[in-house]
Amino acid sequence: MPLPNAKIYTTEDIYALPEGERAELIDGVIYDMAPPKRIHQKLINELSYALNSYIKSHNGSCEVYPAPFAVFLSKDNRNYVEPDISVICGKDKLSDRGCEGAPDFIIEIVSPSSQRMDYQIKLFKYRTAGVKEYWIVNPATRNTMVYGFEHDENVGQYSFEEAIKAGLFKDLEIRIADLL
Repeated sequence: MPLPNAKIYTTEDIYALPEGERAELIDGVIYDMAPPKRIHQKLINELSYALNSYIKSHNGSCEVYPAPFAVFLSKDNRNYVEPDISVICGKDKLSDRGCEGAPDFIIEIVSPSSQRMDYQIKLFKYRTAGVKEYWIVNPATRNTMVYGFEHDENVGQYSFEEAIKAGLFKDLEIRIADLL
């Protein structure tokens, strides 16, 4: 519950941040983003490539957007996130600003400073916004949590050595260890 005098921030506050400063906005609260480590960036690059390759080879219509990419989860101006990877299958959600509404599939790479955000705050926000599938890839523990919100809250935990079957794409399997 917000404090009575707590300021409610908007996307205008996000866009007013100093050059190079990145933050996300969830329910009017600003969360600063720390610079990512090399492994974080490598996983974003490799996962984006794997998803793009699969989509193109199957003549799919979905598009993959790695961070920084603006996602406006709701029609209000109090929610703005930059998931590590966003997959959007409905072109009607795409605008010059970014994604207007929930992406179909989101992947977040956990950093030490983002654990609470990724496992709690974003998990709840993505589920309630209508994201169909959410992966949380944790390089420190070498495991991935997979949430299939479309299928009765289907949840799975996989080690980096196990193949993960993507729910959004019928025959796509990704083994995170193969990407490192």
